[in-house]
Amino acid sequence: MAAVWSDDHKFDSWLRVEVAAVQAWAGLGAVPQADADLIAAKAKVNVADIDRYEVELHHDMTAFLRSVTDSLGPEGRWVHLGLTSYDVEDPALALRMLEAAEILEEDLRQLETAIAERAIEHKDTLMMGRTHGMHAEPITFGLKLLNWLDEVRRQKGRLADAKASVAVGKLSGPVGSHATVPPELEEKVCRRLGLGVDAVSTQVVSRDRHAHFIQTLALIGASLERFATELRNLQRSEVGEAEEPFSRGQQGSSSMPHKRNPEKCERVCGLARVLRGYSIAALENVSLWHERDISQSSAERIIIPDSCLALDYALGLFTDIVRGMVVYPERMRQNMDVTCGVVFSQRVLLALIEKGMSRQEAYPIVQRAGHLALSERRPFGDTIACEPEVASRLSSAELDALFDYAYFVREVDKSFARMGLLAPAK
Repeated sequence: MAAVWSDDHKFDSWLRVEVAAVQAWAGLGAVPQADADLIAAKAKVNVADIDRYEVELHHDMTAFLRSVTDSLGPEGRWVHLGLTSYDVEDPALALRMLEAAEILEEDLRQLETAIAERAIEHKDTLMMGRTHGMHAEPITFGLKLLNWLDEVRRQKGRLADAKASVAVGKLSGPVGSHATVPPELEEKVCRRLGLGVDAVSTQVVSRDRHAHFIQTLALIGASLERFATELRNLQRSEVGEAEEPFSRGQQGSSSMPHKRNPEKCERVCGLARVLRGYSIAALENVSLWHERDISQSSAERIIIPDSCLALDYALGLFTDIVRGMVVYPERMRQNMDVTCGVVFSQRVLLALIEKGMSRQEAYPIVQRAGHLALSERRPFGDTIACEPEVASRLSSAELDALFDYAYFVREVDKSFARMGLLAPAK
């Protein structure tokens, strides 16, 4: 990813556009084919020269063009024929964004595979499901990871859409009028580069496309933050159900040797905040004066490379976290028992309704028994059995049958089948 956004590669991409434009001009008969072929064979860029020229010229494109023509003879006069700066910069930027997107797509594939493998591993690992941070009803750890997998797959689709959105170029000349660059040439150049054409550009490709791309990267970062935050919560000392990998020799604190902090997940969360900030700058770049100004350029030189680099790093880091994540099924089971069985309250409620009670009648009875179990640290099975309205409708055997964790996860295999990780049940 760093190579994609290096100065060397930027100028190489600019040169690729310039060469394609000269070849297209030759195809239209405006430039001698022999000169176009010389340019394709001989044109070079020298980053040190470009930097030196820019000190004098205060314009990176003209500095680039001077460096290119230094490597050519008389045929160099055809370079940049009829073009304005963003006839080169925008197609070249699109090429680099596509390269970056391909790296991110592979990152997402790696993460998808890692999550799928761990989800299958823990398909039947029972744990407590929580809402509002409180015990709700049991799930499996595999089902939790399956939800992550579904989200990653959606993000793959969003990235593909954003990639398509920026896969366009423009060579429409100053203000986008095509006065010096006919549409036929624009189409030839973009086709040669593997890009679509921005159908009606100004002097630049409209920046809603780039905002879409950066917002998508921020959205992928938000998903990583959600996953990392969940693991951070599961690693809390009071929970202790799963934790990020902690390598031999690693130290969690400069002062407290016992600490095993979730610093990798915290790093992912911090980078997600950076990505969100960049997405705001990308939105601000959409509005330019008239047919263009240059206010978006300075921001883009930071936010586009940095967003790609940050997300590439975060995806790789979180994939390693998933692969090395340590899971504690015994602690999960211990935590399930902390709330004295009140997680079966809905099962009791439904059983009473089936026995003829209205919801309005049954709810306060079950609620009272549940709160009593929590306050007195007594089994919910005991407190609910002491309720006369319950005892008169449910036998001891019927009541005991309701307290079965397997009931809550009996449909989990169907969710895995829906995601293509299990064959559908016959």
